[in-house]
Amino acid sequence: MASNLVSITRRSAGQTMRKDMWWVTPLVTFIGLGAFVVYSTWAAFQGDYYSFGNYLSPFYSPEIFGNSPHAMFGPKPSWIPSWLPFSPALLILWAPGGFRFTCYYYRGAYYKAMWADPLACAVGEPRNEYRGENSFPLILQNVHRYFMYLALIFLVFLAH
Repeated sequence: MASNLVSITRRSAGQTMRKDMWWVTPLVTFIGLGAFVVYSTWAAFQGDYYSFGNYLSPFYSPEIFGNSPHAMFGPKPSWIPSWLPFSPALLILWAPGGFRFTCYYYRGAYYKAMWADPLACAVGEPRNEYRGENSFPLILQNVHRYFMYLALIFLVFLAH
């Protein structure tokens, strides 16, 4: 009786037998997501030029406190220290941002693009064992359901 023995060796990071350009999708995701993070950070911290007439930037909506006519509760409260940078966007972006950042779909995209974990199907990984989302910082991904409830609260304001 004939037998075929197959020796399986672990590929090192980036090694593959794939013929396609598997690295393009993670690279485009890395560039696009990186550009969005840079732009959204600037847009949130600049605090000016976020309204025009009846229009309000999505990063600032709903405007809870602020200097535009869209502010629901008026200008910046006096209990916020003057030395602390204030932007109306920082009061709201953390909830929908946290919801998106911990979303299962986005996790698959940025794990591949930002952390190379895994780079792509049938491509060697940089580490030898799989640890899953059981240790810091990946265990923080489990707060997704709580961010959903917080993001839903903002939908009530947006529906107003």
